[in-house]
Amino acid sequence: RAGAGAPPLVAAKAAVTAESGSAVLPDVADTEEFGASLAATLRAGDLVILDGPLGAGKTAMARGIGAGLGVLGRVTSPTFVIARAHRSADPTRPGMVHVDAYRLGGGADDAASVNTAILDELDALDLDTDLADSVVVVEWGAGVAERLAGRHLLVRLSREPESDVRTVSWEWAGD
Repeated sequence: RAGAGAPPLVAAKAAVTAESGSAVLPDVADTEEFGASLAATLRAGDLVILDGPLGAGKTAMARGIGAGLGVLGRVTSPTFVIARAHRSADPTRPGMVHVDAYRLGGGADDAASVNTAILDELDALDLDTDLADSVVVVEWGAGVAERLAGRHLLVRLSREPESDVRTVSWEWAGD
């Protein structure tokens, strides 16, 4: 039970049902555990956008969300395939579509063109179809992927230099 004297991760897991919040995650295992707790609040059709610099823990968070949803197969970074669909082992739980938008929009020159190119490439993946039946988790999609759904969960991650300690903040935004 989370209280004033509760360890930070315990308090964070208790608060994950809130519309917004933040927590300190001491290591990668805590990042995955937090993702699993977050998954318990997600439903088919939810869009989760993971934002943060390289090495911040976006894929670790996605692994945790996948574990919490009970998806089949190993959740790894979809950098080279752009998107991976993971079915749930439990037919009553949604699957997960894991997208890495880092390489999308590579041929565009200016910010507006990049945003348009990324959105076009995300649309070409036909994620709208999967969105209704799955939880869609998009790494590197902040600023563009929000358009895939009226409401989304933005999860921002940062990592302390020379450390595995991460800070996570989350906020539901949109309709």
